[in-house]
Amino acid sequence: MDLTLTLTVILLSLSALLTVFFGFMGARPVNPNKGPRMVPWRFLMLLTFTASLLLLVHLLTLLGLKSDPPMSY
Repeated sequence: MDLTLTLTVILLSLSALLTVFFGFMGARPVNPNKGPRMVPWRFLMLLTFTASLLLLVHLLTLLGLKSDPPMSY
C-alpha cells in the first residue's frame, strides 16, 4: 500500500484529532466514586502524537522537502 498525499493528509488529520481527544480525556480530574480509569488515555495520546509526527515528516517529504547531507570530497 502506497501512502499518497491525500491519504497522508487524511491520516495526519485523524491522528491529530485523536491526540487532542486523548489529551482531553487524560486531563480530566479523577472521580474516586467511579473507581480507577481503565483506559490509558495519556499513553494513547503519546502513541497518536508519535504517529502524527511521523506522518508530518512523511508529508513534508512528499511535498519535496529533503535534508540530504552535505557532500564531502
